[in-house]
Amino acid sequence: MSAAAVEHPCDGEPESLLDMANRLAEQNPDCRVEIIGGVITVAPPPDGPHANALTTLMIPFLAAGLHGEETRVLQGIGLWLPGGPEDYAIPDLAIVDADFDEHPVENNSYDPAVFRLVLEVTSSNYNNDLRNKVAAYSEAKIPVYVIIDRRHGRVHVLTEPMGGGYDRHQVYAPGQTVTLPESIGAPVTLDVDQLIRAGRRRS
Repeated sequence: MSAAAVEHPCDGEPESLLDMANRLAEQNPDCRVEIIGGVITVAPPPDGPHANALTTLMIPFLAAGLHGEETRVLQGIGLWLPGGPEDYAIPDLAIVDADFDEHPVENNSYDPAVFRLVLEVTSSNYNNDLRNKVAAYSEAKIPVYVIIDRRHGRVHVLTEPMGGGYDRHQVYAPGQTVTLPESIGAPVTLDVDQLIRAGRRRS
């Protein structure tokens, strides 16, 4: 699915990228519409294993008390990006400051300064998570970016954002554990094998 296939309204005024993205979101309510690097992306609805992996991921965050007075654990919250005048993303999961709702920017998206961690579980558009969003999230200075790479059976942890990427990029395989930076608000350890199994399609 792509934005190119959608007809533009003939009202004389060129439609802004943000208006087009919002129209696509209304027409495809089950899809995730984002603008990354000035390009609209439309991701198909996630499958069951994607949802299973996401719920499995939430458990250690909730157990660590991250959904409390200081921070909140949220799915599908809009993140306003500095890479373009209308750029925004909707990460699968985020840990944000508890007062995030005092920092809206535009289009139901929030200031990147309130985000402590963003996390993506890959689907068919995995290259977007592994490439385009690495640059976008680092430019937004998101301190920790975690990717559950279902296609290759690995977990990526990116920290120390710098222009166009992250200075540290660690990759973990099944059998290993991931200890996330305590800057997210609490110590959290993830079991890679458990996450990869939760996101795997069964034949």
